[in-house]
Amino acid sequence: MSANNSKGSEFVELDARKMKILQAIIQNYLETGEPVGSRTISKDPELNLSSATIRNEMADLEEMGLILQPHTSAGRIPSDKGYRLYVDNMIAEKEKDLAEREKEVEDMKDFLNKKVDKVEEILQGMAKMLAVNTNYATMISAPPAKLNRLKFIQLSQVEEGKILCVIVMEGNIIKNKIINVDAELDSETILKLNILCNTSLNGLTAQEINLGIISKMTGQAGEQVEVVKSIIEAIAETIGDEEAYEVYTGGTTNIFKYPELSGSEKASELISTFEEKQLLATLADENESENTGTGIQIYIGEENHEQRLKDCSVVTAKYEIEEGVQGTIGIIGPKRMDYEKVVEALKSVQTQLDNVFKKNKD
Repeated sequence: MSANNSKGSEFVELDARKMKILQAIIQNYLETGEPVGSRTISKDPELNLSSATIRNEMADLEEMGLILQPHTSAGRIPSDKGYRLYVDNMIAEKEKDLAEREKEVEDMKDFLNKKVDKVEEILQGMAKMLAVNTNYATMISAPPAKLNRLKFIQLSQVEEGKILCVIVMEGNIIKNKIINVDAELDSETILKLNILCNTSLNGLTAQEINLGIISKMTGQAGEQVEVVKSIIEAIAETIGDEEAYEVYTGGTTNIFKYPELSGSEKASELISTFEEKQLLATLADENESENTGTGIQIYIGEENHEQRLKDCSVVTAKYEIEEGVQGTIGIIGPKRMDYEKVVEALKSVQTQLDNVFKKNKD
């Protein structure tokens, strides 16, 4: 191990054992203010060295000018040179730790960015985590694509006659669509189409892609009118599909943990409810219409609009990707559910989702 004297004294190199002994002497001296002997150092379990070995090493350290013998006792104290080596080494270790920590932070940022690029994975993971933490069935709906705004469009030719259209919406919700074209398009044409689509459509919702915008785009398309029409159609289908309301569920089998819900007929009805994604999407829509803020709503038994949930309680909360672009988190369980625990769990997930999307936006 080596250290560089930043204050101008000579370069000193120590092996690992000598450095550990020097560190032990300094640390003991800092704690007690008394000269440190080999017997004291030998009690250090990390060193696991005999007193004789330590005495030999201390003699070397004294010869190097790193420790001193203030009087005839066997104890030693650090010299200024020893302190300098100790401090420089400590700073080097701290800088190394800081660099490693910074790398961990960057790795975490990269991880979050990658995860945000795959919203489906985040929402599915959150639904499962929520189910484990509460022991109830859970649902998380993605924001309706039809209400979201286009952020970016990327066209690329994957093979002759096929273009991949990657559609990125606010919150980095990503949709992919393969578009069939009559002929292979060269890179310059693809670039022009990318520019045309992004300058014309960025920032718009599906409803805002009107006839005037389509007419203007086709007028600028030149020979690629049919390709542009196909692209617009694909984008409109992808972000404007009323059925494109994704719902992610977790803990469906938790229903069987509660006798009042686990009867064969009731359980079958509840499980079929969870299998009907569109029905859950409707449930989310109905609950959102009554939720005037981003707070938590609780629907108990008969308060639920869906007949199959009359024996259950449903607790919902919103999370937000952008202003006005929201999804729903829901927990479904027996009417005797632990409401306090459920509300706390929902608040936690709501905050996590809000933070993930806000970080991505920033």
